[in-house]
Amino acid sequence: MESQKIKVGITHGDINGISYEIIIKTLMDNRMLDICTPVVYGSPKVGAYHRKALNVSNFSFHLINSASEANPKRANIIDCLDDSVRVELGKSTSIAGEASLAALKMAVNDARKGLIDVIVTAPINKHNIQSDRFNFKGHTEYLASMFDTEEVLMIMVSDIMKVGVLSDHIPLSEVPGFISKNRILDKLRIMNQSLIQDFAVRKPLIAVLGLNPHAGDSGLIGNEEIETIIPAINQAREEGIMALGPYPADGFFGSENFTKFDGILAMFHDQGLAPFKALVFESGVNYTAGLQVVRTSPAHGTAYEIAGKNEACPASFRQAVYLACDIFKNRKLYRELTDNSLTFTEEGGEE
Repeated sequence: MESQKIKVGITHGDINGISYEIIIKTLMDNRMLDICTPVVYGSPKVGAYHRKALNVSNFSFHLINSASEANPKRANIIDCLDDSVRVELGKSTSIAGEASLAALKMAVNDARKGLIDVIVTAPINKHNIQSDRFNFKGHTEYLASMFDTEEVLMIMVSDIMKVGVLSDHIPLSEVPGFISKNRILDKLRIMNQSLIQDFAVRKPLIAVLGLNPHAGDSGLIGNEEIETIIPAINQAREEGIMALGPYPADGFFGSENFTKFDGILAMFHDQGLAPFKALVFESGVNYTAGLQVVRTSPAHGTAYEIAGKNEACPASFRQAVYLACDIFKNRKLYRELTDNSLTFTEEGGEE
């Protein structure tokens, strides 16, 4: 039924980048309306500007005042901006940053109210969005704060691998001091639970990468593996989490060992994202595990250099929408199974 379709809240991201191009290209395919009801948080004026720049004539947004009014047969848009907004293709501007935040705030508020089911965020510029109202390193940290979540995990998702990052947006020089047994355990717990409830993996197998070359080579090239990472893995296994490692990152990805695992925990940003993007850049998705709301994003940035040139590939954004819907369904099924299991136990069945 139309009323049961998943309502996908889409934030328009940076108005001077490729966000509107990938949104429009994704929603132009009417098959998208068969699986969800899209609600774009943005600006009809900005949308029209991009449609003209892309020479798109067979698509239009349906303007609504609230997500509760969304037409299940149209690509809906809520106006978050005033008419003074100015698009400057390919440029990072303070206006673009303000526009990014306005859409993001409205989508978050609607998600809290239950007016949308999931959030898909188009790329922002992490510099121009900074203000006294946004002092975060990116979407992930902002959303964790807005939903009062202490620990989340950025997982890069594709058909061939799911890579989580222990220390995502921090300088490389700070990584060794950031790594601790408790942090590794926290991230492993989030990944394990996410693989079960969000990705329907019954008994997840998780690989943990080492920090140093050759995973420390038994202490010859660093002691973090011996002193911190291995104890965390052992503790995780005592908790019933099937974590293995630590694996040297180069050999792990080079030998295709990654295909044997349901999830991979990397120690720092580029250790996990470099091989991920090398293999699946156009179809990869950024997923924030641990939030009460489902949030996905394409695995690329604003791409100012090709903004308005009709060169942006929508594959990653399209997959972000699909993944958000799949996770929403998986969570619903998981809750139903868990509730049924509890009911069965309470009525005197097997425990």
